[in-house]
Amino acid sequence: MKFHVFVFVGVVHFLSLSSGKAVYGNGVSQRTFQEIKEGIACYGDAAKAIINLAVYGKAQNRSYERLALLVDTVGPRLSGSKSLEKAIQIMHQNLQEDGLENVHLEPVKIPHWERGEGSAVMLEPRIHKMAVLGLGSSIGTPPEGITAEVLVVTSFDELRRRAPEARGKIVVYNQPYTNYSRAVQYRVQGAVEAAKVGALASLIRSVASFSIY
Repeated sequence: MKFHVFVFVGVVHFLSLSSGKAVYGNGVSQRTFQEIKEGIACYGDAAKAIINLAVYGKAQNRSYERLALLVDTVGPRLSGSKSLEKAIQIMHQNLQEDGLENVHLEPVKIPHWERGEGSAVMLEPRIHKMAVLGLGSSIGTPPEGITAEVLVVTSFDELRRRAPEARGKIVVYNQPYTNYSRAVQYRVQGAVEAAKVGALASLIRSVASFSIY
């Protein structure tokens, strides 16, 4: 665990919802739809000014330029990383230069994960070194690594049906690619589901329509 910082920006004053109205026990007051519309309407000029500044004014394309700056000069920004600290400092400075109100940093404790070295070797039917990349927040193997037979499955349902075979093995997910939202579940939940059936570890194929393996 380590201390890190986030940026908090306060530029908009929210509508007062309690003036002259009954307030419920949870602190929410009752307003009519017309009152809400009128309250929002009074910010019309401010909203137009912001839109004009972003679309036609000196802030035109600024969001894209700042995103490009973060991607090109900072790179990946994992929680707890030096890159994220650098990115936050850059945005903190930018927002101050923009003249926004109440821009400040606050220390918080967050999980910290660092990528180590990763490798995999197929031993049978022939020796073949494979390119692998550990998923963020993965639990590392022991120093000596893990050597075990593999069980290849195409879905979580197949894994559950073959649960007795999975115990003590490395589960390899070779799921068919239909779309990203379906395929990515094996990246998110693959290790969890493998652990439930007693597997030692899990590997997944590329979450894409094509894989070199």
